[in-house]
Amino acid sequence: MSEEKDDLLNEHDDNQETITRVTGMYKDWFLDYASYVILERAVPAIEDGFKPVQRRIMHSMKDLDDGRYNKVANIVGHTMQYHPHGDASIADAMVQIGQKDLLIDTQGNWGNILTGDSAAASRYIEARLSKFALDVVYNPKITEWQASYDGRRKEPVNLPVMFPLLLAQGGEGIAVGLSTKILPHNFIELIDASVKHLKGKRFTIYPDFPTAGIADFTNYNDGNRGGKVRVRAKISQLDKNTLVITEIPFGTNTSSLIDSILKANEKGKIKIKKIEDNTAAEVEILVHLPNGISPDKTIDALYAFTNCETSISPLGCVIEDNKPLFIGVSEMLRRSTDNTVQLLKSELEIKLGEFEEQWHFASLERIFIENRIYRDIEEEETWEGVIKAIDKGLQPHIKHLKRAITEDDIVRLTEIRIKRISKFDIEKAQQKIDALEEQIAEVKHHLDNLIDYAIAYFERLKKDYGEGKERMTEIRVFDDVDATKVVIRNTKLYVNREEGFVGTSLKRDEYVCDCSDIDDIIVFTREGKMMVTKVDSKTFIGKDIIHVAVFKKKDKRTIYNMIYRDGKGGPTYVKRFAVTSITRDREYDLTNGSKSSLVYYFSANPNGEAEVVTVLLRQVGSIKKLKWDLDFADVLIKGRASKGNLVTKYSVKRIELKEKGVSTLKPRKIWFDDTVQRLNVDGRGELVGEFRGEDRILIITQSGIVKTIIPEITTHFDDDMIVMEKWVPKKPISAIYYNGEKELYYVKRFLIENEGKEEVFISEHPESRLEIVSTDWKPVAEIEFTKERGKDRKPNLEINLEEFIAIKGITALGNQLTKDKVNQVSLLEPLPYEAPEEVPADDIEVVDETEVSNDDNAPKASSDNKPESNSSNSSTNNDDNNFETDEEGQITLF
Repeated sequence: MSEEKDDLLNEHDDNQETITRVTGMYKDWFLDYASYVILERAVPAIEDGFKPVQRRIMHSMKDLDDGRYNKVANIVGHTMQYHPHGDASIADAMVQIGQKDLLIDTQGNWGNILTGDSAAASRYIEARLSKFALDVVYNPKITEWQASYDGRRKEPVNLPVMFPLLLAQGGEGIAVGLSTKILPHNFIELIDASVKHLKGKRFTIYPDFPTAGIADFTNYNDGNRGGKVRVRAKISQLDKNTLVITEIPFGTNTSSLIDSILKANEKGKIKIKKIEDNTAAEVEILVHLPNGISPDKTIDALYAFTNCETSISPLGCVIEDNKPLFIGVSEMLRRSTDNTVQLLKSELEIKLGEFEEQWHFASLERIFIENRIYRDIEEEETWEGVIKAIDKGLQPHIKHLKRAITEDDIVRLTEIRIKRISKFDIEKAQQKIDALEEQIAEVKHHLDNLIDYAIAYFERLKKDYGEGKERMTEIRVFDDVDATKVVIRNTKLYVNREEGFVGTSLKRDEYVCDCSDIDDIIVFTREGKMMVTKVDSKTFIGKDIIHVAVFKKKDKRTIYNMIYRDGKGGPTYVKRFAVTSITRDREYDLTNGSKSSLVYYFSANPNGEAEVVTVLLRQVGSIKKLKWDLDFADVLIKGRASKGNLVTKYSVKRIELKEKGVSTLKPRKIWFDDTVQRLNVDGRGELVGEFRGEDRILIITQSGIVKTIIPEITTHFDDDMIVMEKWVPKKPISAIYYNGEKELYYVKRFLIENEGKEEVFISEHPESRLEIVSTDWKPVAEIEFTKERGKDRKPNLEINLEEFIAIKGITALGNQLTKDKVNQVSLLEPLPYEAPEEVPADDIEVVDETEVSNDDNAPKASSDNKPESNSSNSSTNNDDNNFETDEEGQITLF
C-alpha cells in the first residue's frame, strides 16, 4: 500500500511533467465501480427490458399482489429486501414506471408528464399490478431464480416478459463510460411488427411519445448511435392574434416550454404579448401576439428559437450476457419476439407435462377404484405389503399408460378417501380423462405449430389491451426553418456613408432599416465594391457607401441596376445582376477592375423592377447627341461579375431617373409539398401556380372556412384544408352544405369580396357540415337519395349548379337543394368552359452569374459561369441614387 501511495504522490519538477500510473487497488476499484453501474443500475437487460431496480419493484409487487391497491411506501419498503439502495431511488423508479401507464394501475397524485409536476409522497399514493402486467410479465414456473443480495430470499434473474416491453416503455440511463436512450414505441405497432417478423416479413417501427407532438424520423437510423429525431409541438392559429399549443415535444413539459418562449422573447428573437397556460388533462398554452405580428412567421420562430422543436439523439444500448450491447430497435424487437416464442414454448411444455401427469393419475385412479384393487390391501399388515398388493393389482390394467408406475403413484392412491371411492362415478371419470386428452392434443398441436400459436398470442394481446393505445405522435417530414427569415428584427441599423461605417451603435448617423443580431448586411460603395458582413455594433466597409440593406441568401428576385465608369476617363457600362451567394467579409469588385472606377447610378429592386434613366454627356468636341434615355428593361440580367453593356465612350455629366419601372421577372412559380405541408419555390410537390406581386392563394377548409392569403413560404396550413389553388377573383365558388338548424341541404355560389379576411360560408350551427365545394366555372353535382321504407329509391339527380343558383353574397343562405332525404352528394365532371386568359407580362428571366468580359466592342457581356461561395441571408432595401460628375470626374450624390 505504501508503494501505491508513493506512486500517487509522486512529485515532479516545474519544467518536467511526470505520468503517474494508477495501479493496484485503484485500478480495480474503478473497473469494479464502472461494471456495477453499467450492469446493476443504468442499463436495461435485453431479456425483459428492466433495469435491476425496476425488476425488483415488479417482483415485490407480485409478492404483495392480492388484487387490491397497496401504499407505494409499503411496496418500496418491501422492495428494499431485494434492492440494496435507499427508498428514494426506488420510489422515483416506481413513479417513472407508473407514469408510463402500462404495468401499474395507479391511484392518487402520480405527477404529470405534461406539466412536469412531481408525484405526491409515497405514503399518499397507491398502486397495484395492471391486468396486462399479470398477463405478460409473470410465470414462476419458467423463471430463473437467484439469491438476493443478503441471501435471505430468491429474486428473478430476469422476468419472463412475453412482449417487447423495453421498446414500449423506452429506457434511459447514464453509466460510467456509456449511456443508453431507447425511445418509447407504439403498443399496437410493436405487436404488428412482431407478427410481421414471425411471418417472415419486413417491418419498420418508429417511436411514439406520450406527449404526442409531431416528429420527423427521417434520420432515426433504427435507434442506433448517430441517429436523430426532430420533435415539434403542435401549434395552430386560434385567431389572428393568438396561437395555441396543444401538444408538446417529448422530453419537455409546459413549464420548460413556456420558459424557453419567454427567454426567446426577452432576447428579441420572437415578439409576444403574453402567455396563458391552461393545461389540465390536456395541453393548452395560449400565445398572444401583438397587433401586426404574423402568426405563421411566429410559429416558425417558435420552432427556430424555443423548445417547441427539440432534437433527440437515440442510443440503443442494452445488457446481454452481462455485457453492454449496442443494437438497433429492429433487432431488439426481433430478439424480444424470438424470446417470447421460446417462453411460450417452455410454458406449453410445462403445461403438457402437467396435463400428462393429471391424465396418468386420473387413469390410475379409475383402474384402482373400478377394479376394486383397494380391497387387496385389507389383509396386508405392513406398509411394504400394501404397496406390493396395489402394484400387483394394477399390473393387468396398465398397458395403455404412457409411463411406468412409481411408488409415489401408489402412495397417492392410498390417500384416496373412502367417501370419494363410494361416490366414484365411472362416466364422470372417463369424461375427465377425455377432456385431459383433448387438452394434451391441443398443447401438442400448439407445439407443432409454435409460430402460429405465437402470432395468435400477439393478436390476443392487441385485442385485449390495444384499445386506447393508438399512435399519438404524428409522423411528418419537416421543412427546415430558416432562422434569418423568421427572427424578429428588433435592432436598428445605421450607416455613416461618408466615413464608411455600418452598425447598430451609430445612432447619430442615418437610419437604414430594422435588423436582428443574426442577420447579414450587404453594402455597396461608390468605387463599385460590394461586401456582405455580419450585423455588428460598428463595422468599417469603405468610404462613400451608396447602398446598404439586409442580405437575403439565394435571392434571385432582388435585382441591382448599375451604371459605372471603367477606370479614370474610361467608357461607361450598364449592368443588371442578382447577388445570390458570396463569401462573408470578402470584398467583391463589381466593375471591370480598373483603378479609379466609379459608379454613376445604382438602384436595388426587390422584384426585378427596371426603371428608365436619362444619360447626359458633357459637351466635349463635336459630340452631337448629349442626352438620351436608357431603359434597364433592355439589359439582360446576368451575374454580378459580368462586365455589362457599353453605354458610351464619352464623359458622362450626370444620370437622372426618368421613370420608375415595373418588374421584368417572370411570375414566381410556387409548389405545395404535401409531405411537409409547406409552400416552396424549389419545385417540390404539386405546382400551385405562377404568382405576381398581387396574386393570392385561395384556401377552403372542411369546416366551411374560406380565405385568400399572400403566398409566403412560412405559411402554415390547417389539417382540414380541402382546396388550395391560385385565386382567380372573378371565379365563383360553389358549395352544397347541410344546414343543421333547418335540417335541409342548401346550394350557394359566391365570390370572395374581402381579400385576406377569413370567413365562414356555411351555417355556424354545430350540426352544419360542408358536403361538397367546387371552384370550377360550371360544376355539376349528383344527388343520391335515401331509400324510404316501403318505397322505391328515388333516382339520382344531376344538377348544374351554375343554372341552379345565381352568384350571391358569401353570407347568403342559398337555395334549398331538396326536401327529400339525401344519402350522398358527389361532384361529377364539370361542363366545358373557356376561362378568360390572363395577359402575360413582358418577362425577362435571370441567367446565371457571369465572369467579366474583356471585349470592349461587344454590345453585351459574355456569359461564362463563375462559381460562388456561401453566405447568409436576410431582407433588402430599395435604393435609387442619382449622380453628377464634375469636369475632373468627381461624383456628387443627390
